[in-house]
Amino acid sequence: MDRFLSSAVNRIDAKGRVSVPAHFRAVVQRRGYQELYALKALDRPALDVGGLDLLDRYEERIAMEDPFLQTADDMSYFVHGDSDFLKLDQDGRITVTDFIRDHTGITTEVAFVGRGTFFQMWEPSQLADYGAQVRERLMKLRQAGTTGATGGGPE
Repeated sequence: MDRFLSSAVNRIDAKGRVSVPAHFRAVVQRRGYQELYALKALDRPALDVGGLDLLDRYEERIAMEDPFLQTADDMSYFVHGDSDFLKLDQDGRITVTDFIRDHTGITTEVAFVGRGTFFQMWEPSQLADYGAQVRERLMKLRQAGTTGATGGGPE
């Protein structure tokens, strides 16, 4: 498995560290990540976390913009100024810093959710709310798309 899949909630220890789920650590190891790139999600209280390939993807997109226009500057600020590198210790833990806490509202537990090529870190109740909103939006799309059609995939 070379993708970040599923979700887990882990408690922050007395020293302010949280264990990254074992199945996520396995992906990190298989991909050879030495450090993790973390970016504040633009439109939700979560962090997008991945390897340098995630940063590379954003920088490639910035490079397509005219460097003299505000869009390139805004994107660079977002990708470089609203991000940080996270270190995994030898036991697979990340220190939950103010960078993480201030954007996510995380206090005592961290929800990890796989997003394929990266994962996200959330405050658990925020993730639950977001998940409910996602399901509601998808149900509306499904209902709109199946009006008058037969079948619709697995229930």
